[in-house]
Amino acid sequence: MRILVVEDQVKMAHFLKKGLNEVGYAVDIAESGIVAESYIGQSDYDLVILDVMLPDQSGIETARHVRRDGFSGPILMLTALSTTKDKVQGLDAGADDYLTKPYSFDELHARVRALLRRQSSSQPASANLLKYSDLELDLIQRKARREDKEINLTSKEFALLEYFMRNPERPLGRVSIAEHVWDIHFDSESNVIDVYINLLRKKIDAPFNKRLLHTVVGTGYVLKENS
Repeated sequence: MRILVVEDQVKMAHFLKKGLNEVGYAVDIAESGIVAESYIGQSDYDLVILDVMLPDQSGIETARHVRRDGFSGPILMLTALSTTKDKVQGLDAGADDYLTKPYSFDELHARVRALLRRQSSSQPASANLLKYSDLELDLIQRKARREDKEINLTSKEFALLEYFMRNPERPLGRVSIAEHVWDIHFDSESNVIDVYINLLRKKIDAPFNKRLLHTVVGTGYVLKENS
């Protein structure tokens, strides 16, 4: 899943990017509200982490602007202000959740998981487990299982499989996959996606009788039971 971090403190922004990368998310960073609006207008983000205190305009203004312009994904607002009035302003501007500084990365990650689960219409809001056919993906333990056999995945393989399992039976193009699993600097001309698809197939399909990950000629790939 692809996340935009809007944070002008470089050290904090890169701390969040590193942590989120390590748990499988593709992350872009915007250091101001105007840049964030531009990124959101040009790219498809699954979630925005938005600091309230920005150098050009407040995070509340930024949230209001991107909602006005049609962004419908979840927004997690970060702030050092903890009064009820401040939180109400953020929520009224379009934020879905509020996290007060200081916070632990584990707490932020839990909020991110909860917001993404809520956003996914194909999964129960309370689920920490994605399921399709006989394939399971545990978002907490970060493990995959098929036919009760555990499958070891790298961080990028896990992120790729999560994207497919959040969009079952929907053909996904290479551009869409690149935007959600890699970041804004990804070279769309490379064959990295195809390489990772082949690696994933060897783990989730090859050892089993039924194939789940199929090629859609001229489009990309799809996770479904029948070819």
